[in-house]
Amino acid sequence: QAPLVESGGGLVQAGDSLKVSCAAAERTASTYAIGWFRQAPGKEREIVAVISRNGDAVFYGDSVKGRFTISRDNAKSTIFLQMNSLKPEDTAVYLCAADPRYDAFMTGRSILYWGQGTQVTVSS
Repeated sequence: QAPLVESGGGLVQAGDSLKVSCAAAERTASTYAIGWFRQAPGKEREIVAVISRNGDAVFYGDSVKGRFTISRDNAKSTIFLQMNSLKPEDTAVYLCAADPRYDAFMTGRSILYWGQGTQVTVSS
């Protein structure tokens, strides 16, 4: 079983909402911090949000604060990213990532597991 599998991406209009999911292997979901990064063409990868393994700590990138919400359901081994008030500049491949170290997400370096990504496209 792949450690992380994303789903739920698609094409939406500006102002719409979209929810993407990350299905994790059972052990990964319950013991790792899990987050979302995004990669747009010609731009550097940036952190979107991360949630600690027990959900008591969350972090959001400045560009999505107040619009996106990360959550996890460890019983279902799934992490969610609810995206509201989407903008064309949110268009990117959204990548799920997992690592035992919550702080590793602040730099994005040496993250242990990566998903394949799901495309989110927001039209104006």
